[in-house]
Amino acid sequence: MYDGEPELGRNDDCWCGSGKKYKKCHLDFDERLQALADAGEDVPHRYLLKTPQDIEGIKRSAEVNIGVLDYVAENIREGITTQDIDKWVYDYTVEHGAIPAPLDYEGFPKSVCTSVNEVVCHGIPSPDEVLRSGDIINVDCSTILDGYYSDSSRMFCIGDVSPEMQELVRVTKEAVEEGLKAVKPWGHLGDIGAVVNAYAKDHGYSVVREFGGHGIGLEFHEDPFVSFTTKAGTGPILVPGLMFTIEPMINMGKARIDMSDPNGWTVRTKDGKPTAQWEVQIVVTDEGYQLISW
Repeated sequence: MYDGEPELGRNDDCWCGSGKKYKKCHLDFDERLQALADAGEDVPHRYLLKTPQDIEGIKRSAEVNIGVLDYVAENIREGITTQDIDKWVYDYTVEHGAIPAPLDYEGFPKSVCTSVNEVVCHGIPSPDEVLRSGDIINVDCSTILDGYYSDSSRMFCIGDVSPEMQELVRVTKEAVEEGLKAVKPWGHLGDIGAVVNAYAKDHGYSVVREFGGHGIGLEFHEDPFVSFTTKAGTGPILVPGLMFTIEPMINMGKARIDMSDPNGWTVRTKDGKPTAQWEVQIVVTDEGYQLISW
């Protein structure tokens, strides 16, 4: 097969674990994938495609992830520290039998990313960082439950936020919604990035090129990389079962970023202007997509 895996006989058990014979399960599906690969398309390896059992497990993880962000939404306010948010996330996650995925991931020291104002991503919670009226903050939460991964983030406006920053937050969320409309089974991943980028630019903003979405589910970060500066009709095929995040980072100013923070993690806008990000996790289906975490 195109992905280097052995070809199965018609009466062999299907590779997906359904227990059905291959001819009754994924034979026609695989023949379609092979034809696309033969035509020069970028087709995801079958190990990236989530089975119904995988999806149910990932949904259970996402229930915790969504619950964490709901808890943050209920409690976030002026005067708290980003360290307070980290404690909320850790305590809620552990109390629900799960693990915060960022904690100790490649050395990241906290349970959540808290990115305030000009911080593009990977802000590290601190007892010295106090939320003040006028701030915007992205809280990026990721959860492991029974070996399954979920990931989503939300923006929060603290106190009296300027109309310009409120507009940035709103348009960024709308850009994600536009991206979701572009998810079509057997379409291209690049279609999503193209519409997100166009929507942001139409509103006078720029899109970060270096960071984007990613595959997820059985690992924290899987293929494919989901860019939001792509052209329509390019990139991997959106095969049913493919799971990934849509999480554009949209800047009020220029797209250039600054990665020079001594902590090795925190990324800022080069010009110091505000940035926003919303993140959702989806799986491609035969009909379109299913929202997994938000």
